[in-house]
Amino acid sequence: MTERPTRRRRKMFEREAELATVDEALEQLGDSGTGDATASGARTGSGSGSGSGRSAGGTLLAFSGPAGLGKTTLLAEVRRRALARNCTLLAARGGEQEQSQPFHVARQLIQPHLAGRSEEELRAALGSWYSIVGPALGLCAPEQGAPPDPQGLRDGLDWVLTHLAVQRAPVALVLDDAHWADPESLSWLAAFAPRAEHLPLLLVVAYRPEELPAHAEAFRTLPGRAGHRPLALAPLTEAAVSTLVREAVGDHADDAFCREAWAVTTGNPFEAVELTAKVRDKGLDPTSASAPLLRDLAAAQRGSGLVARFERLGPSTVRFGWACAVLGTAIPQELAARVAGLGSEEAADATARLQEARILSGPGEEPDAGLEFVHPLIATALYRAIPDALRVALHGQAAVAVVDAGLGSSAAARHLLETHPENDPWVVRTLREAAAENLRAGAPEAARRQLARALREPPDFDERAAVLYELGCASLLTEPANTVNHLRAALAEPFDDPALRQGIVIRLAQVLAHSDRLADASDSLAREIPYTRDVRARLRLQSEQFMWDAFNAVEPDSPARSRRLARLADRLTGRDLTERYVIGLRAWDACLRGEAVDVVLHHAVRALGTEFSWAYEDRGFEVPVLAAMVHMYADRPGRAEELFEAGTAEFERQGWRGAHLSFAYSLRAYIRYRRGRLAEAEELARAGLRLAERVGRGTPVHWYAIAILATTLLARGRVDEAWELAREHAFGESFPAAVVFPDSQTVYAELLLARGQTKAAAAELEAVDRRLSPRGIRNPSWCPWQLHLARAVAAEDPDRARALAGDAIRRARAFGAPSGVGQALRVAAEVAAPEERQGLLREAVELLSASPAGYELACALAALGTELGDPELLARAVVTARECGADALVASLGGAEGEGVWAAGLTEEEYRLAELAVRDAPAARGRDLSPVYRKLGTDRAGLAEALESHARDR
Repeated sequence: MTERPTRRRRKMFEREAELATVDEALEQLGDSGTGDATASGARTGSGSGSGSGRSAGGTLLAFSGPAGLGKTTLLAEVRRRALARNCTLLAARGGEQEQSQPFHVARQLIQPHLAGRSEEELRAALGSWYSIVGPALGLCAPEQGAPPDPQGLRDGLDWVLTHLAVQRAPVALVLDDAHWADPESLSWLAAFAPRAEHLPLLLVVAYRPEELPAHAEAFRTLPGRAGHRPLALAPLTEAAVSTLVREAVGDHADDAFCREAWAVTTGNPFEAVELTAKVRDKGLDPTSASAPLLRDLAAAQRGSGLVARFERLGPSTVRFGWACAVLGTAIPQELAARVAGLGSEEAADATARLQEARILSGPGEEPDAGLEFVHPLIATALYRAIPDALRVALHGQAAVAVVDAGLGSSAAARHLLETHPENDPWVVRTLREAAAENLRAGAPEAARRQLARALREPPDFDERAAVLYELGCASLLTEPANTVNHLRAALAEPFDDPALRQGIVIRLAQVLAHSDRLADASDSLAREIPYTRDVRARLRLQSEQFMWDAFNAVEPDSPARSRRLARLADRLTGRDLTERYVIGLRAWDACLRGEAVDVVLHHAVRALGTEFSWAYEDRGFEVPVLAAMVHMYADRPGRAEELFEAGTAEFERQGWRGAHLSFAYSLRAYIRYRRGRLAEAEELARAGLRLAERVGRGTPVHWYAIAILATTLLARGRVDEAWELAREHAFGESFPAAVVFPDSQTVYAELLLARGQTKAAAAELEAVDRRLSPRGIRNPSWCPWQLHLARAVAAEDPDRARALAGDAIRRARAFGAPSGVGQALRVAAEVAAPEERQGLLREAVELLSASPAGYELACALAALGTELGDPELLARAVVTARECGADALVASLGGAEGEGVWAAGLTEEEYRLAELAVRDAPAARGRDLSPVYRKLGTDRAGLAEALESHARDR
């Protein structure tokens, strides 16, 4: 259990209602904690579970009020009562001087329950979250590699707190002065707070409402046990102040004296307590005759009066008090002495004087707990009274003292932020070290502040470009526009470090591309390539340019780029990561252009090699994603899913739970859609959308999530729901400059077509033609815009519809994926002359039966069965559609309602049949292998490899 140093317990007045609410919450919390509130060992799941999965009796209590109304005293009583009820206590307090120190509050809450353990014990306790949350909580040093994104870190902290709440139930988390908590901790707790009611956790916060930051607004609005938020503390009434005065100075205090005490303190409990102490110290007679003196006594307890009283304590005591005000809370006496320039005896004497003057609290039960001010109001008043120049100097001395005391550069950085630039290399070095530590710990905003201050110092001439680069890396997630400015400024600096220059150029291109400025990203690389002398470095820059060009939907000369890429990739051997990235881009380009499947897969296999991480620190994840998606379009979705599962696991290990994980979920949903596993696809797509919403609307990841979910809903027959989704997210009002798959404009046209708006759909699809055809993107397996356009114009221009469908068939055959050819044939049959439909549909069913595309097979079976009036085919269509989750198709065929059951693994009979088919045994000829292809996620050409992989996993 965690408890702050215990001071003398104060009596509270007129807080009965608040304490009754606390007691009620603790009682229910205690009842919930007596049940089965255990948790398994360290998990590697989503990180934000809700514990026992039942209503656990937890809640949020938020107390608000101006300074001095007794929030701290009330929370001290909450802590005492929680401990008395055998609650595990997590306690923390925000500090005015510690706001710029990231995770300061989170560390106070959690670190005491985990500190002191060995690394092995910590790894066992935290599981896969160890390297993600450990640095933020000060439990371990950051590991090498890319840092977690802020959302991933929050998920990790969610998991740790949830785990503590369940394992050590019941738990009371008490946060005082929340308005001064560091932004990283406060925004995390504000987002976590609604989950308290699902855990054996009482979360109690107190804050000054006028100072609560915007990112903690949840504490004002969350409903809870009291029925509203927050519980506002009221000033004491005249009767309460009168009782307080008489208990302090004697029952003989007359009414006029007590009334004046209430008037001059305005019912503020802190001021009333301090006033009565002063009356007692001065031996003032508590009668009406002395009442006029109270106003001056009260003034001496605050503002200029407090400062004047403080300054009369002597120069060494004043210096020591100022040093304490600079250091903040839990102040080591020896550290304050070092900052004040005092010896140990002088420091001890100054401490005693300050305690006697009721400026510092008296000693607590824990001798090493550090010094504390009696009230934050006193600390604030003293800090603001320090002359400006001296305050700056004290922060500078504090930074040096903190480092010398072994507390690290991060602890020193908050002091250096308050100093003036002096061209000091030590300051720059310390701030850079702190920024690197915070960036790797998942606090990029803190790193940005520190590097911006380092830049103003300023750094040495030859160091400035590196600081600008680091500043650009720190601001990448939060301020992309400023990141571009920082990186361009870095390139403008005269420096001679080729590796640094390459890193700056690559990072600049990355942030431009992620800001939907793909042409600018390509141009920045193109300008640098001719001046890069090292052959390998130049190839790296070329690979980055090829990648961003591949994603540029309006690339001006795509065919020429494709030819250059093909010439380069075809002569590379894949000897290093850069070469394999180029080869991977070649595979993707070949897929878009509809080159033969064998060629596409050949390059994809070359790119993947023996190891192909999705989480290299200095590279994006785009090429690994493209190499995986190539397999899906080539009718090897099983292999694509294997690659995505490995990549998703890497993202989760790294703590990349924002855009990266959203992409992974959304694209895995698309793979499931292509396989005809629509219910699973919808679930994954919604998970991807939830993550994308946290990243922000209008971002590339948001476009992917919406397009894939809308496509899935259309396949399930929920047209109205898909349309509302599009309207809610402004999908279709404009389209991104980046290539998105499935193509956003084509998906929007599908929506229009499903709603019967054929002319509007045709207009969108003709725009897709104008955008993709000049780029040489001709593969209908990647984007079947021709097929949708054929359906859109069939009623008014059947000849054009047939021509479009015929061209799509030719292109699909050139690519060679059975699912693509089968889909083209099925749609061609819709617009064909009646006498041609049967032949087209028979071939479609034959090809799709030998592919992994379950939903397309169901559609083709339904169309052929209807065309022939064949009950057997229609029954097979119903079974296949139900397995896929294509509810509307099942209903249209008169099938019974009910969830389809997808059996992922092969049955023994299917496995034997697949083995026979691989050997081309006569017993397998003419047999229906469709379930095998769909379950293994492959076509006939990939059956042997897929079966071998399946056998390894059995």
